Amino acid sequence: MKPTGVTDVTRWNDGQLEADEDLVAGECAVAITYNRHPHVVMMATPTNLDELGLGFSLAEGLARQAGDIRASRVIEREGGLELALTVTPDCFERVQGQRRNLSGRTGCGLCGAESLEQVMRPPSPVGDTLRVTHRALQRGVAALSAQQPLQAATGAVHCAAWCTPGGDILAAREDVGRHNALDKLLGWRAGAGDAAGMGFVVVTSRASYEMVQKCAMAGVELLVAVSAPTTLAIAFARHCNLTLAGFARPGRHNLYTGSSRIVEEEAADGGE
Repeated sequence: MKPTGVTDVTRWNDGQLEADEDLVAGECAVAITYNRHPHVVMMATPTNLDELGLGFSLAEGLARQAGDIRASRVIEREGGLELALTVTPDCFERVQGQRRNLSGRTGCGLCGAESLEQVMRPPSPVGDTLRVTHRALQRGVAALSAQQPLQAATGAVHCAAWCTPGGDILAAREDVGRHNALDKLLGWRAGAGDAAGMGFVVVTSRASYEMVQKCAMAGVELLVAVSAPTTLAIAFARHCNLTLAGFARPGRHNLYTGSSRIVEEEAADGGE
């Protein structure tokens, strides 16, 4: 399956009809299995699925480290794809203890959860070593559009990017689901290890509590969203000591929690 497809379209433009073709974003059902046991079905763009599996596993607390995923394989099935993960015994025990059968909308991080306690579980507080200047935060936001080829071609996907403390983008991942894009990025970061270095996440979506939760589970100290946060996202970020920025557009951003990590130029020596 491909990340994009071509479809016929009829365009109406100022009263004129024209037959044309359009490039659209790919979307398919992806079933994640652990040691061949079904766990979750999500709608996703069929790219970087190994990173999606790793990032999802870490964000859900099923995997504790990248090495818990011993192998991943994408298998074409009738109606979609199977992402078959081979995991350690300890990881599989956690999978069995958190039994879910999630079948929902694109990138849904909630559908299918069996209890409120399973959903409302703020992670432990993150560290406090990152310092980023306002200019560096803006640099990451400004560079984001150049990292979205699929969005430029289709206009239908989200992006999550990993930025250095100076605001340079090291990696970016796209998906029709905002949760999936973030899971892919966090999977890349876990696989990259020390090469990823210290930094922060920028996402093209709103900042919901699930996005904060995923970042906190991965130890990310700063999440920057181009759109708004929710009340629960702010509460989770405050609980986790995570810095949450929203409405981040060229020339402006709002800091909702953890503003001490965002400093003026002369105070940024420890984070650059």
